[in-house]
Amino acid sequence: MKKRTPSPALRALAAAFPQSIPIMTGFLFLGMTYGILARSAGLSFWHPALTSTVVYAGSMEFLTVGLLTGAFAPLNALALTLLVNARHLFYGISMLDKYRDTGAFKPYLIFGLSDETFSVNCSAELSGIDRKWFYFFVTLLDQLYWMCGVWAGAAFGSLVQFNTEGLDFVMTAMFVVIFINQWKKEQDHTASLLGLGLSLVCLLVFGAQDFVLPAMLALLAALSALRPLLQKKEETV
Repeated sequence: MKKRTPSPALRALAAAFPQSIPIMTGFLFLGMTYGILARSAGLSFWHPALTSTVVYAGSMEFLTVGLLTGAFAPLNALALTLLVNARHLFYGISMLDKYRDTGAFKPYLIFGLSDETFSVNCSAELSGIDRKWFYFFVTLLDQLYWMCGVWAGAAFGSLVQFNTEGLDFVMTAMFVVIFINQWKKEQDHTASLLGLGLSLVCLLVFGAQDFVLPAMLALLAALSALRPLLQKKEETV
């Protein structure tokens, strides 16, 4: 009996799932933290459950708890959202080539472009894998992890009482794991070292609260200027 060849979608799913495991561990715990926080602030189960589905912006969702329980100020909410999520402008620009020709997948890929999804899709090696399906499954799995964590926290948040301080370190640990994984895959570490160096400089100059946007701008300018050199080095490796 002839053995059936897995479909491109199944091969992409099999490749995407292992790449998303570090994100799963972080999103489940962090999502539960957000769900518990929302319930402890007096919101119903459906508030965090709905935002995890249609908003899907982790940092902003935490801030949404204060916006929903505070005074009605839509302009302030808009300005805060733009400020917090401004970094996605740079992610979007860097993903233009990768998400080109993704057809019907593109609207969802744009909607679901989180920091973690960007890290995986930007650095994934896709030899023999349909890139459209791979990008889709990484994006979908990451959102499902977040939603499951939030829904669990929202469901049981009113039943448990404990100090959630320090749980946000899960996000930091997750990014370290993703960075190490990407470092191991790279033949040339110029871009990674540049990112670390410029981020450190901006941290020292602008402080911990305001360094992200300047670091993104500096990194975008540096990588744009060095793009021909980096491409040439990549071709010679």
